[in-house]
Amino acid sequence: MNTCDVVVVGGGAAGLSAALVLTRARRNVAVVDSGQPRNAPAAHMQGFLGSDGVPPGELLAAGRSEVAGYGGHLVSGTVATITECAQTGAHALRRFNVTLEDGSALRTRRVLVTTGLRDEVPDIPGVHERWGRDLLHCPYCHGYEARDQPVGVLAGDPATTAESLAHAHIIRQWSDDVVFFANGATLTAAQREQLVARAIGVVNEPVVSLAVDGDRLTGVVVAGGRVVPRTAVFVRPRFAPNDSLLVDLGCAVRDTGWVHVDATGATSVPGIWAAGNATNPRAQVITAAGEGSAAAIAINNDLVDEDLPIAVANFRLGLPI
Repeated sequence: MNTCDVVVVGGGAAGLSAALVLTRARRNVAVVDSGQPRNAPAAHMQGFLGSDGVPPGELLAAGRSEVAGYGGHLVSGTVATITECAQTGAHALRRFNVTLEDGSALRTRRVLVTTGLRDEVPDIPGVHERWGRDLLHCPYCHGYEARDQPVGVLAGDPATTAESLAHAHIIRQWSDDVVFFANGATLTAAQREQLVARAIGVVNEPVVSLAVDGDRLTGVVVAGGRVVPRTAVFVRPRFAPNDSLLVDLGCAVRDTGWVHVDATGATSVPGIWAAGNATNPRAQVITAAGEGSAAAIAINNDLVDEDLPIAVANFRLGLPI
């Protein structure tokens, strides 16, 4: 079993940013990644200062190269379990076993989980196929690219109609031609008035499918067969955290259903940190990278705090530093 200072679970922006900080701090770091980033369908990444418009894969490739350049270990695989080792010895040091699905394992002093989230989108023909291309979710990521185009906003399940309407009003600032597809949901008089006031069209019928021609979105098909021409459609997905590793460890969960972390990413379980979309559904790539950096600094400081009493004890015994 290999031993390291920190195992980072997940090699996206948060995980690689943390690994970069930690390897530069001369820590022994392993990054375990399954190679399935959430933003893989997107052709370009927007809003990341200095890397605006860069394909997501290029950013991750550069990050992996930087981490490896400082001595970080990149492990391809999926973590199956994280278990805390029994604490023994005078100082009762915390240690964890990180076991991969192939049976291999790493022993580590600290763990940072950056496993992201899953986007649960409406089960409508064409939605999954166009996801991240011209079926979009984040106006701040893709609104500028859809500017001045005929844009649609698709309501999800009835429980999230209010959130979908808010999405439509935000997207309206990028285009004068926005249509809200209520998808069978009942809108209140006040909601309709707000849409009319902002010149947002409303289509009440349930959505049947997306119309695609030549690998390009051309419209939205509603009940009865009518096609409403659109070149881009936004939908607000349900965000589901990939947090089973954290939950299985006993990390406290907020009332919102997301694992609780403090400002540095520390969970309620000592020695376990989390960053990025695994705990923050609103974190964009640049936000996740920042959270990873903050967590890395806190982890390194925590390791120094653990090392200090051991160093003092050894000094008093006359042992070499």
